[in-house]
Amino acid sequence: MTGQEPALPDVAARLGRLTGTEVREIRRLGGQHEWGHYRVVLADGRLVFAKAAGADLGAGRDGLFEAEARGMRWLADAGAVPVPDVLGWDSRALAVCWLTGEPPAAAAAERFGRDLARMHLAGSARFGAPWPGFIASLPLGNGAGPDAGRGGGPDAVDSWPQWYARERLLPYARRAFDAGDLAAADLRLLETVASRAGALAGPAEPPSRIHGDCWSGNLLWSGGRGWLVDPAAHGGHRESDLAMLALFGAPYLERIMAAYQEIAPLAAGWRARVPLHQLHPLLVHACLFGAAYRDAALGAARSALAAG
Repeated sequence: MTGQEPALPDVAARLGRLTGTEVREIRRLGGQHEWGHYRVVLADGRLVFAKAAGADLGAGRDGLFEAEARGMRWLADAGAVPVPDVLGWDSRALAVCWLTGEPPAAAAAERFGRDLARMHLAGSARFGAPWPGFIASLPLGNGAGPDAGRGGGPDAVDSWPQWYARERLLPYARRAFDAGDLAAADLRLLETVASRAGALAGPAEPPSRIHGDCWSGNLLWSGGRGWLVDPAAHGGHRESDLAMLALFGAPYLERIMAAYQEIAPLAAGWRARVPLHQLHPLLVHACLFGAAYRDAALGAARSALAAG
């Protein structure tokens, strides 16, 4: 954990204020990015998972926990994939109900696939979200484009390829280049993918209600179901969540996919589009962890172009 780590009594006091209940026990579980993870027992016996940062989370990140909390509640509103109940948040901490984990099982994976399809079908008013987004510790653009709402009434939106290039590909490609983790030729390749996104993206789809950071580490198994945590939730393309599940490997992935397609069949050619959707998370990893992800990102870019 970087930055100044908060003392346990300070975290307990903050979480007591957020939940409206005194903290009886607190234990640090580890940390990630610029905050710690905690297992908390409240005075009324409830178990809580909490994230808490020190005095300085970093410039421009005061809304990070709010974005996660609002995203979780927005996903929960779909009534499909379960997410932990949000108990409270502020600019330095987030508290949610504790999940007791269990090993993944085939039946739970199939149910998750159907749940995920229903969550996506709940839709979104537009691509992006009405709050500033974050993915891990990085800002995540959620804005509507300059043409959204014009020429098509109040419900008009960007096309997804236009939005994806502007909000998901180019900012992270340029950030990695500015940090020295991509060469000028690499940046040109990524800009080519962005400029051709319309030809690579397949049939147009309306905005889906997506998790936005749907790798297997954010999929927890509890009570015979798959639960989603740590979202970067927004209106996006449903294939992005599915490609992210495949990126680092999810248990019973083929069963998840088959069950998903029972509810919401994917457009023809979706397998060829997986690299296009994986390019954004790979660029995020390049920004977070450096040049170790350069080759993977460039490989996805080349595969996306070749498939198109």
